[in-house]
Amino acid sequence: VQHPIQADIAAWDEILDHRTGSSGDAATSAWLASAIAAVGAVPHIDAFSFDRLIPQKCSITIDEQCVDGVPLFDCLISPLVEAPLCPLAIGKGIGVTTFSPSARHPGTEALLQAREKNLHQGIVAISEGGTEGLSLLNADQFSRAYGPPVLQVDGRHKDSLMRAATNGLTGRMSFEIDQQSTQTSNVQTTVRGTDPSLAPLVIMTPKSAWWTCTAERSGGIVAWLACIRHFAANPPRRNVLFTANTGHELGHTGLEHYLREHKNLGATAHAWIHLGANLAAVDSILRFQPSNDELSTMGITHLAAVDIHPGSFASIGARPGGEACNIYDEGGQYLSLLGSNRWFHHPDDRWPHSIDLDRITRITDAVVGIAKDLAA
Repeated sequence: VQHPIQADIAAWDEILDHRTGSSGDAATSAWLASAIAAVGAVPHIDAFSFDRLIPQKCSITIDEQCVDGVPLFDCLISPLVEAPLCPLAIGKGIGVTTFSPSARHPGTEALLQAREKNLHQGIVAISEGGTEGLSLLNADQFSRAYGPPVLQVDGRHKDSLMRAATNGLTGRMSFEIDQQSTQTSNVQTTVRGTDPSLAPLVIMTPKSAWWTCTAERSGGIVAWLACIRHFAANPPRRNVLFTANTGHELGHTGLEHYLREHKNLGATAHAWIHLGANLAAVDSILRFQPSNDELSTMGITHLAAVDIHPGSFASIGARPGGEACNIYDEGGQYLSLLGSNRWFHHPDDRWPHSIDLDRITRITDAVVGIAKDLAA
């Protein structure tokens, strides 16, 4: 089976806005459904109602200087907050801190703790991603918003904002956010096996993101489509269920919907393959998250066969990152792959400069091999 990997990546990249509930998110569903139908499988666009946040003018003004930003999507928003700026650790007024969407940044940890303590009137979070500009944080508690209003701003404002905080200048935060009742959708298909009495294999990947986010998301999409194309041409022994889920950046909304619609599948599936973030990114360090020794050995063997070697491993039994955590919480078995990306959650994550085409081609070959073994 030929896998048109470059064409799939370019098709993802042509849809500029992949935010949950956006017109681009709907266009992604339509594109994936057509790719599924093209190989003779039957696509299902599973639409559900969704209340979307659309930020308009959100900013902080200090001494006539206005800095625009993007709110966190899971904080409690006040239209207007006026208070002295302070370093975050002081625990009052408008706290100022740095953060990064990549894991274990000390500023991000401090930001999460400050949000839980809820002592500040507001927080300004200054982006320190791997690329200059504004890399956004996911809203993991989107359906359960909490804590003071948080404005995420471009890293180039770091010096002036830190100086304002040190000097205790007064800041005025304003948030103008539209709410839209709309629909969003997951995309699914099932390739029937020769022995449907067996527990199914489920292969999932997210299909939404903050911006275009091509290296972040297209690698998982490419490998997901490759597995569909393989099994459409080579029927598996057990049923293989495929789901591409929206709402990734908003607390895994789409996967939560899928698990509600498929009661007990989390625990009863033969296994879940989770195709996570950044598999296609330049210089991506692969993180491998298996739920048991058998899946660990299988995954490492298939990856090594294409000269891909994970740089990071989740301990078996530890709660994994990404959407595999939802399967862990359901008590299921999973094999999860994700990576790193210097353009993570950044508007400049675009084809071709953020993509390592050779590497994602090899990872895709390994994923198809893993899926073949698990579907047997």
